[in-house]
Amino acid sequence: MTRTYFGTDGVRGPYGGPVINEVFAARLAQAAVRWLRGAGERRCESSVGGALPDPGSERRGPAGVGRVLIGRDTRASGAALEAAVARGLRAAGAEPILLGVLPTPAVARAVRTAGARLGVVITASHNPAADNGIKFFGPSGVKLTDEEEAVIESHLGAPLVVAERAGAAERAGEPAAGAAEDYIAAVRALLPEGALAGWRIVLDTANGATCGTSPAVLRGLGAEVTGVGDTPDGKNINAGVGSEHPERLAEIVRVTGARLGIAHDGDGDRCILCDERGEVLDGDEILTLLATHALAQGRLAKHTLVVTVQSNLGVDAALAAAGGRVLRTAVGDRYVIERMVAEGATLGGESSGHIICADISPTGDGLVAALKVIEVMLATGRPLSDLRRVMRKFPQVTAALRVREKIPLEKLPGVTAAICALEGELGATGRVLVRYSGTEAKLRLLVEGPTDAVVAGGLAQLDAAVRAELAVL
Repeated sequence: MTRTYFGTDGVRGPYGGPVINEVFAARLAQAAVRWLRGAGERRCESSVGGALPDPGSERRGPAGVGRVLIGRDTRASGAALEAAVARGLRAAGAEPILLGVLPTPAVARAVRTAGARLGVVITASHNPAADNGIKFFGPSGVKLTDEEEAVIESHLGAPLVVAERAGAAERAGEPAAGAAEDYIAAVRALLPEGALAGWRIVLDTANGATCGTSPAVLRGLGAEVTGVGDTPDGKNINAGVGSEHPERLAEIVRVTGARLGIAHDGDGDRCILCDERGEVLDGDEILTLLATHALAQGRLAKHTLVVTVQSNLGVDAALAAAGGRVLRTAVGDRYVIERMVAEGATLGGESSGHIICADISPTGDGLVAALKVIEVMLATGRPLSDLRRVMRKFPQVTAALRVREKIPLEKLPGVTAAICALEGELGATGRVLVRYSGTEAKLRLLVEGPTDAVVAGGLAQLDAAVRAELAVL
């Protein structure tokens, strides 16, 4: 079963367009409820013989499917989409609970701790403010699978149900009132009380969903926090700030003499760091630092780190030298999580900064990742500029070409020929990755190899081949 609307991280697009609008949001919410009903029926049928009961069944009324928690980031379009999702859920028989502006990992945690049937996050993550999106979390706080999303899409053709009564959702009550506070308390408990006393930290919250939670945690641990991207107005999320734009963060770290810098994306599931010298660390470096330290302590589950095909080969080299192994998945943090579960691994993520510490959070959590790195700094007494040296990156160049149409690569003979030729030239000394973005109309190119000159030349070859067969905007 194929998916039309869902990408690697939910449904996403320009607000007011053919997909991300109030009507579609309500329809998608009702399709999710229909999927929930079917999933519940299947679980009930399989419960004969001692299987676990349907999660959240005790939270449902006789005719309803139970509570669905809804969080969002700070985009101006978020409130309207939130209301539309809530209307759709209630009309279809669910009980929507609005959490308001809250980081994605906090919503995932709330779904699990509150025993909700489903979580919905209205966000376009690192995308510009004009975009928005909708993604779902199951009862365990984990993103839905491709198959589950495909079933939801199969229900989109059903007629839109109109609510019989007013009152789209609730704001009062335990999950709505306490989700942020519960998350802050849980994450702050990862480090001892006052552990960051005397630390100066620069924190870039991307004018997004972490503006309230991340500074509260760091200050609660005793840190002196300098804020960047902490004045959301609905239109400035990710605008020159956040994990996609760490330049300002790095400069402020250098100027203020901070111990480190932390940058999130708009919904808070990513983390990019900056050492005390103002040098940026991406997700690969963070993962390698955490994994090799855990290996040295005998605490890396299965001696395994899970990353995607996008990650630098330097990750593999560093883990092998430390006695560990690296497993790779398709791009997308939920594919990483699926492989982690299958392998029994507890650490994984992406070069983009999605870091999954599965023993703490069921999904990527930028603040948790930052605190885990700080934990290593505290344990070793070493600065981040020193700890990062555990990984030596292979020369790598990337490009993201905005295209008019995502024509399948197998239908582009010139591009596939260029890929094969370049892979033949690199052999075991490098690799090539060409893929469409799962969330944007972009073709992403990556070339990794032995020298800067080799990878730059390889990227130029691919770029030329793409432009000869695709309309690049």
